[in-house]
Amino acid sequence: MAVGRGGVLELAVLGSLNETPLHGYELRKRLNALLGMFRAFSYGSLYPCLRQLLADGLIAEEPPEDGGCGTAAKSDVAPPLTGRRSKIVYKLTAEGKERLQELLTQAGPSSWEDESFGVHFAFFRLTEAEVRLRILEGRRSRLEERLDAVRTALARTRERLDSYTLELQRHGLESVEREVRWLNELIDTEREQAVRARAERAQAQSAEPVPDETNE
Repeated sequence: MAVGRGGVLELAVLGSLNETPLHGYELRKRLNALLGMFRAFSYGSLYPCLRQLLADGLIAEEPPEDGGCGTAAKSDVAPPLTGRRSKIVYKLTAEGKERLQELLTQAGPSSWEDESFGVHFAFFRLTEAEVRLRILEGRRSRLEERLDAVRTALARTRERLDSYTLELQRHGLESVEREVRWLNELIDTEREQAVRARAERAQAQSAEPVPDETNE
């Protein structure tokens, strides 16, 4: 299953809860810091996502250790998600950890897009090296296609653009070029690390003692 628009938020929630259980308010702050960098984040989209994750058994609710406050702590039914600071702690279940690993292995075109790439990148420390490299290379390929399209369009319309629009086009072009250079550096680093890891594995295997068959 590809990580679509809703899957990006799912990945962000599961990845955040993988680090530590969080109160609803803390989770909202963390997601806003994470997703806000890459796309417009709507709190209204968070609540349906949390309800679906709860229904699917991927996350669970638990009251605070002090039992919470008011009558909500005495009820077996969790209070509805609201804009107030929630006293309910959300934590990842075993099924949620499996789903997170599934999402982290997906390196198809959807993970190269603007709103998905940043979230995948934020959890690269949990992602296998081979998957990280595929995502980085895919993102670079997508941006190189975008660069070609922008350069072609700019060459065709340069004479018809006013100076401000032309500067805006150039600014966008330079931003994409900077990201491509950044991706090139990351890809080179990932490849160097992969080469070192293979060399270390080969060295470790060559250092293993050879069984003595004379005593058999």
